[in-house]
Amino acid sequence: MTATQGHGGSASIAVSDYWWYVARSDLLEAALHRHVGGAGLALDIGSADGPSAGWFRAAAARTVSLDIDPRGLDSSGVCGSALALPFPDGTFDAVAAFDVIEHCAPEEAALAEVRRVLRPGGSFLLSVPAYAWAWSDFDVANGHHRRYTRRRAVEAVTAAGFRVDRATYGFATVFPLFAAERLGRRIRRRRADGPVDIVQVPRVPPVVNTALTALCRLDRAVLTRRDLPFGSSVFLAATRPA
Repeated sequence: MTATQGHGGSASIAVSDYWWYVARSDLLEAALHRHVGGAGLALDIGSADGPSAGWFRAAAARTVSLDIDPRGLDSSGVCGSALALPFPDGTFDAVAAFDVIEHCAPEEAALAEVRRVLRPGGSFLLSVPAYAWAWSDFDVANGHHRRYTRRRAVEAVTAAGFRVDRATYGFATVFPLFAAERLGRRIRRRRADGPVDIVQVPRVPPVVNTALTALCRLDRAVLTRRDLPFGSSVFLAATRPA
């Protein structure tokens, strides 16, 4: 499975204009687009989270979408697991897994499957949530198994046989708000009994939604030139060596 048993679709299916999904698409494109441009055949794992992957699909000549939850797939999508990708070896020129690997156990099996279906010289793009100290009931409800530092993500991808080309944090501008929100969850001792089908994102007024989206554009401006030293997500681009 791509996700923990009991967790299904992405909240983005219902709220595609939520600031985090809009900003993540923008930041991922700024950080990783140059590592995938011109790909022939690409695989988008976790395609139910469509709002963050549109730019990736547009960067390749053809993209296959895969997700364990069929609700986010169109008629041409493939319903399947990241732990047993239903494709032959060396099929794809590029593979994306945006906020997918943290749902997978064992992690090594998911990364090995990505490497298997990539052709030699192919690109692997991923994003994962950052920092174990930020673990909360939100992670439990989402069916996460872990959170990452940049170093932890690089080590995992390198151990799987990839060469890491770029690794950076994202969402640095809004990071103080993220840290405060996670601290608040700890103080209130919010708990989740286990994974839920679709996690509800926090409701924010339209003006706040717009303001947070605008703040993240500062991250984009930096990511086009250099890496960010901290943030609530890790973005990474890697290559399967020839």
